Amino acid sequence: MVLRIGIVGCGTAGQAAALFLARRGHRVTVFEQAPGLGPVGAGLLLQPTGVSVLGRLGLDQAILALASPVDSLLGTTHRGRRVLDLAYRDLREGLRGYGVQRAALSETLLRAMLAEEIRLEFGTTVCGVGPDGRTLMDAGGDAHGPFDLIVGADGARSRLRACFPGLVRRDRPYAWGAVWAICDDPDGRYEGVLRQVYRGTREMIGFLPSGRGAPDAPRRVSVFWSLPTREWPALLRRGVADWKRRVRSLTDAAEPLLEQIDSMDRLIFAPYRDTILRPSYRGRVVFLGDAGHSMSPQLGQGVNLALLDAAALSDALEGAASVGEALRVFDGARRRGTAFYQRASRWLTPVFQSGCDPLAWPRDALMGGCCRFGPTRRQALRWRWRG
Repeated sequence: MVLRIGIVGCGTAGQAAALFLARRGHRVTVFEQAPGLGPVGAGLLLQPTGVSVLGRLGLDQAILALASPVDSLLGTTHRGRRVLDLAYRDLREGLRGYGVQRAALSETLLRAMLAEEIRLEFGTTVCGVGPDGRTLMDAGGDAHGPFDLIVGADGARSRLRACFPGLVRRDRPYAWGAVWAICDDPDGRYEGVLRQVYRGTREMIGFLPSGRGAPDAPRRVSVFWSLPTREWPALLRRGVADWKRRVRSLTDAAEPLLEQIDSMDRLIFAPYRDTILRPSYRGRVVFLGDAGHSMSPQLGQGVNLALLDAAALSDALEGAASVGEALRVFDGARRRGTAFYQRASRWLTPVFQSGCDPLAWPRDALMGGCCRFGPTRRQALRWRWRG
């Protein structure tokens, strides 16, 4: 059956879903509130699961040409004690993750979309569904559709999700988030390893190799600084010099990056949200990616889960006799994996970001020990990339 499909949101989940569905012959329209896609966002960690989905779209090589290989994760205290030390090769030789700039991934997906018969409606803020459950309503009061299927992929603060309060089992902000910036890494100093440094559970900085925005562009690295949401306004008032002082008191590894950050305008604050839907659909409307299961980024799975959602929805529609049957199959296929990562992220967040320093000692002892013992080290790696 050929369906008329409306997708709300042109992030990773919406773009990948549009490609999968259009290539299976469906008539796809994508609505995005921004006037266009620009170079917004820091680095993302593509796990092997995410790379495999991009391979199904024929885009893995294009993305990996711009990405930075990530072979291991190294987390230490500010005194140098190892807390996390995981190498992908311990699970399987040749296995690795990839750091990629959000803009590079988005632009690659967009180019592929433009080669398909996908209708793009930029500058359209969708804020609701019509009484028939098949029509999308925008902020100007105009109706779009009708559609046989509506896909909500408009992010963690989804406007579309707000129209279905009966689906929401949990939707609350975390008390913590992260300040991030993306900087040049011309010497490749930060390549190969996702590094983190902790002071108790109060302070954390991370460095993610993030590849190139274009083949001839310099290599870049994303730097993340943990911060309670309530402290962001005060940090802005104190200014960049005070922030740099705090970073330098934690680690000297950031010095080449601090030299590039000359004002608070270079820093963006990203809050975290915890959202659970049960189920992930209602009628002809289904939610993918952060719109359906936002979580803190402790396990680096957000973009990978979004890609897996898009592939699973396409597969479910291919084998189903009706939209309703397809959405039941999709929800069943994705629920267990996403629920696992939400629980794990909810458990891990306080032991890295909470201000409760008594949690740091058992974290350091237990995680450090697990990383030194082969079976538990391999299990930790499976948790990080299975999807």
